[in-house]
Amino acid sequence: MRDGYFGGEPNAIAQTKDGYIWLGSRDGLFRFDGVRFVRWSTQSGEQLPSSQIWTLLGARDGSLWIGTDAGLAHLVNNRLILYQKNEGWSVANIFEDRDGKIWFARVRPDDKTHPLCQVHDAGVDCYGSKDGVDVFGAGAIAQDPSGDLWVGGNTTYVRWRPGVSKVYRPQALQSNEGNGGVRGLLPAADGSLWVGMALAVRGAGLQHMVDGTSKPFVAPNLNGETLEVQALYIDRQDSLWVGTTGGLYRIRGTEVDHYESANGLSGDWVKKIFEDREGNVWVATSRGIDMFRDLRVKSFSKREGLIEGEVESVSASRDGNVWIGTGRLQVLGPRGLSLFGPGKRLPGNLVTSLFTDHAGRLWAGMINKLFVYERESFREITKQDGSALGMMMGIAEDSEHNIWVESAGPPGTLLRIQDLKVRQQFPAPAMPLARKIVADPQGGIWLGLVTGDLARYRDGQVNIFTFGNHPNSRVLAITAASDGSILGGTAFGVVGWKDGKQQILTVQNGLPCNAVNALISDDAGNLWLYAQCGLIEIPKQQMQLWWEHPKSRLSLRVFDTLDGVEPGWAPFNTSAKTPDGRLWFSNSSVVQMIDPAHLPENTLPPPVDISALVADRRAYPLESAIRLAPQTRDLEIDYTALSYVAPQKVLFRYMLEGHDAGWQEPGTRRQAFYNDLPPRKYRFRVTACNNDGVWNEAGASVDFSILPAYYQTAWFRAFCVAAFLLLLWVLYQFRLRQIQHQFNIGLEAQVHERTRIARDFHDTYLQTIQGSKLVADSALKQSPDPARMRLALEQLSVWLARATEEGRATLSSLRTSATERNDLAAAFQRAIEESRMESSMEASFSVVGEISEMHPIVRDEVYRIGYEAIRNARVHSQATHLQVELTYAEDLTMRVRDNGVGIDPAIVGEGREEHFGLQGMRERARRIMAKFTVDTSAASGTEITLVVPGGIIYGRTNSGGGKWPAIEALLKRLGLTSKSTDS
Repeated sequence: MRDGYFGGEPNAIAQTKDGYIWLGSRDGLFRFDGVRFVRWSTQSGEQLPSSQIWTLLGARDGSLWIGTDAGLAHLVNNRLILYQKNEGWSVANIFEDRDGKIWFARVRPDDKTHPLCQVHDAGVDCYGSKDGVDVFGAGAIAQDPSGDLWVGGNTTYVRWRPGVSKVYRPQALQSNEGNGGVRGLLPAADGSLWVGMALAVRGAGLQHMVDGTSKPFVAPNLNGETLEVQALYIDRQDSLWVGTTGGLYRIRGTEVDHYESANGLSGDWVKKIFEDREGNVWVATSRGIDMFRDLRVKSFSKREGLIEGEVESVSASRDGNVWIGTGRLQVLGPRGLSLFGPGKRLPGNLVTSLFTDHAGRLWAGMINKLFVYERESFREITKQDGSALGMMMGIAEDSEHNIWVESAGPPGTLLRIQDLKVRQQFPAPAMPLARKIVADPQGGIWLGLVTGDLARYRDGQVNIFTFGNHPNSRVLAITAASDGSILGGTAFGVVGWKDGKQQILTVQNGLPCNAVNALISDDAGNLWLYAQCGLIEIPKQQMQLWWEHPKSRLSLRVFDTLDGVEPGWAPFNTSAKTPDGRLWFSNSSVVQMIDPAHLPENTLPPPVDISALVADRRAYPLESAIRLAPQTRDLEIDYTALSYVAPQKVLFRYMLEGHDAGWQEPGTRRQAFYNDLPPRKYRFRVTACNNDGVWNEAGASVDFSILPAYYQTAWFRAFCVAAFLLLLWVLYQFRLRQIQHQFNIGLEAQVHERTRIARDFHDTYLQTIQGSKLVADSALKQSPDPARMRLALEQLSVWLARATEEGRATLSSLRTSATERNDLAAAFQRAIEESRMESSMEASFSVVGEISEMHPIVRDEVYRIGYEAIRNARVHSQATHLQVELTYAEDLTMRVRDNGVGIDPAIVGEGREEHFGLQGMRERARRIMAKFTVDTSAASGTEITLVVPGGIIYGRTNSGGGKWPAIEALLKRLGLTSKSTDS
């Protein structure tokens, strides 16, 4: 209560099957996992009949029964069932018999009937005096080996089974009408019965009933009649625990231990005693909760009988006695601790060294004095010259039974004693200054030096083995280990020598600390280090491993304050071993003992429980499937392991399946934290080990899932994938059509080019060839006339030369312009002149407007159309006059007019078979987006008009800096380019 854990006095303790300890107090119900007390509550807000709890029972089915001052409650799977709520009954005790039936004792001031009740599925059945349960104020319930129930009340206690009962009426209780009476009934395995009564009257108190006869229990320092008993309990070691208004008693045979507030108990009024599954004994007092457990390391201090709280040395004799040196000499034997020596005090002021030799004699070194005890008397050992011996730092006996004593001086001196006389002295610095001595099994002695080094003295020769420069790091303890090695404890680790090899054992090899105050081997050959951080056990096999591999990390066991170790430093001999194998250590204030062969082992794996899951500061119930909200960021999972021997030593491992690649090892931490987990299903698993490293591999687990946001769902991902695939398909189709379009454009361009070449051949080369043929035909018709034949051949030569030039020009036109200059007027002028040379038709040519720069390709097309019109007029029109007009205005207009016979309308519309003149002109006009018209009649001749849009033919610079924007767009549509006039 002083620590703030409880708002009211604790009255009851129980443990449920899941491992939790439950505490009932005047302020409610608490659950304890060894580290945290948690006030009980349910998610549904269920309430106990009352917050004042008198008794608790952890049933074998795992449920918890709760007795309050307003009724009975049953907690099953965190659901509460109420019995007799607010009917005026107070539940004093709850009991489960060997058949699993639940019984409870109830009290109501105005009703003394039916104090004993049984719970069953249909409800509650209660029994009273008419049924043989002749008690009132019932509180104690028990069951003996025969199956009978024992029920205790204020004035009587009853042995009962349905239909059979026997009432006991202690004389001391007959005048009791208050709240006292029988508070404890405890059948023992031998058939006897312990009875505890809470009345300070003669004949009451603690009684033992054997064969139907009760007598007060009396033991040394204990009179059971004087006890006001509140609780009784027999533990698994058959110790009887008695809770009284004056503290707690533990009785084993005739040995009695008494605990009260003066020596550490939380309160003197003991209300409840309980033993958990690990053998720990829990006690509820008026002021708090205490827990008793067996410590592996026992301490002997002034409380156990030491005269002084300053322990400097310890030694063990062959008869099992333990000698303890303080300012006085004490011996710990079968009868406990007692003073020893003449007048109960040796002449001296501090026992610094103790040693027992081969003959069983005790050597006791003090400041400037040395004594040996034999024949029940002490004899002082002195130097021959009578000088002071100095402070005795260490005593040893070699294989020749010489006694060696290290004296601190000044000056420091090593003494050899034989036949109880000092035979030799080895002063420093001739002999290295030492603090500890041990016999060498092979002869001579080993010295632990003040420098932290080791030295061996044998046959008059000293060998020093150094371990580096470590100032102020003297050897505090030295021992000859069972494997023949010599080991010394220092502030920088354990120095060792074996077969010429020397090594240092430190934290690098797994020690929890370097400072070692004492060391000794047990009967199994294991090495024990009494270090500044605790007591360390190193198995024999691990020491062998260290000798073979000096840098290896050893597997060892550490006992600390939780095991009873009280680390400290004693400057003199600090360890001993009794014949029964127990090890003893002194630490300047107490003597500590450990029994390596009989260490209590906690073999129970701890139950593991996941107590809470908190996501973004919201706690989720663990009973149902847990579904966390989308975008959960911070997740905390609380877990625990229910081991109460040493909860601080419980270790954990956990893994989040679906996230962690392996087990995480948080040590003793009881929370796991995760951040920004992706949405999916998870399973959290946790395992734990107890203080002895026994793991519960099954552990506990919890399944949960984090819901996805809409953009994290499978359908959204599928939609995105489908959209992406659709986009790829659209891009693919677009690219496919683009490639197909480019191919079509290229193909169309090839067709256009072939058509253009055909037109060019028709308009030039073929017509010239045709003219040549006409000349040849004419010459053949008039072959007898040589002059005319010659003229025909000359004309044929001219036509063939022209055909050659036109063929070359046609081929050249694939690369160059049909006109070398950007001047249509000059080109048409030459064409008209050629017509005059070949016929008698008169021709005229006129240009209207200012000549403008023209696109080469469009200009060539205009020229080809005009040239074809001029040639057709010369060849076919039979005209006498030809007029050609070129007008430069907004658009370019070209007119070719003759006064010939005209053109057959059928030929104008459909063209002449195998002649492509008009068809070619129309095709050329369409290519350059020009308007082409033919007006003809037999009376007026033929007029051909071509109108080319100015945006197509004229060189006008656009906003991007390019010329002929319209024709450039046209060429691009056709898949062509025009980078220069050579295009």
